[in-house]
Amino acid sequence: MLLGCIGDDFTGSSDLANMLAKSGMKTIQYCGVPDGPADASVEAGVVALKSRTIPVADAVRQSLEAVEWLLEQGAQQIYFKYCSTFDSTPEGNIGPVIDALMERLGAEQTVVCPAFPATGRTVYQGHLFVNDRLLSESGMEHHPLTPMRDADIRRWLAPQTTGSVGHVGAQTVRQGAAAIAGALRQEAANGRTRIVVDTIADDDLHQIGAAVRDMKLVTGGSGLGLGLPANFRDAGLLGQGGEGWQGSSGRAAILSGSCSGQTRRQIGEYAAAHPALKIEPEAVLSGEMTPQAAVAWVREQPAGIAPLVYSSADPDVVRAAQAAFGREEVASALEGFFAAAAVQLVADGYERLVVAGGETSGAVVEALDLLALDVGPEIAPGVPALKAAGRPVFVALKSGNFGDDVFFAKALNVLKGEAA
Repeated sequence: MLLGCIGDDFTGSSDLANMLAKSGMKTIQYCGVPDGPADASVEAGVVALKSRTIPVADAVRQSLEAVEWLLEQGAQQIYFKYCSTFDSTPEGNIGPVIDALMERLGAEQTVVCPAFPATGRTVYQGHLFVNDRLLSESGMEHHPLTPMRDADIRRWLAPQTTGSVGHVGAQTVRQGAAAIAGALRQEAANGRTRIVVDTIADDDLHQIGAAVRDMKLVTGGSGLGLGLPANFRDAGLLGQGGEGWQGSSGRAAILSGSCSGQTRRQIGEYAAAHPALKIEPEAVLSGEMTPQAAVAWVREQPAGIAPLVYSSADPDVVRAAQAAFGREEVASALEGFFAAAAVQLVADGYERLVVAGGETSGAVVEALDLLALDVGPEIAPGVPALKAAGRPVFVALKSGNFGDDVFFAKALNVLKGEAA
């Protein structure tokens, strides 16, 4: 293994795996820390954790367990992957995990690069944008678990970390890898060790990737995955990449627990012409709606059509449910609901599942015990088709804001082995 990656959720991990596979690395996504060695052919291993919103101490512990396994596989560089919207609170979990990994690896400095221009996430003057909006005005300020109310990544990261936060601006980045590396050295001389790097175009990611060639730890969103494989290729270490993809024409269903604006648009588009079942949090918490009932409804739909089951709702509706029942209780109940539904669907022979939402995806993957996932073709920027190793289970794990309005239909086609 050349590159060892730790993702703080399952959709983000598949997003990163997609970037690395597209760049020619033989990539496998592991769901949790494996209990055995990686296959000798794996060049990039992505350990997907469900650590984004758990208690800080647990997130640190799980991340350290992951890095130990990756180092045992021979990983030469470690990549900590978080969301391209930097989902966190003033307490963590991004900063504390970075601190712990730096200490374990003896890393004197790292970069903080959440940008992913292909999906509209850019960093300029240290501020994170989503398309033409500041992060704090993009809808992420209403996130039910990690409301992002400050777009200045330097200011948001500072209280989370014990290290000092620095910055490399866009003008330097546009001068190329050598200029970036020089700016990083200057920041280190000034005592700054967690360096936010401006990124406004894909070429910036390639230049940053080249500049951090010798860093023990790199941190960022999946976008920086575009810039790292070239370092191993230039050193003559890469093989021929992965094997060809073969999908499944088996039965399919869509499960969505994301409340993002983009996912709600995707639901509206798909539900206009396909059967869709809306799940109310109150009904799940009261026991009025059960996974068994939802699966029974899915089975009743016409053959050849993938039904949609979703709990996605407007932010005001989500806040009202959280106020009435508690934030953690609502999140746990819905994740458990979709996880149990996915297990029943797979047991019934459903082979294709499209899952929307990072926490929902994590719950589904864990419940299905999908220990390793082969990376297939890209469905949308940041979202690959995935196949469970040794099992006829094909999944697409979509972060809330990813994909265009007709993403669900595209995902079903790619999982079937067809063009998007």
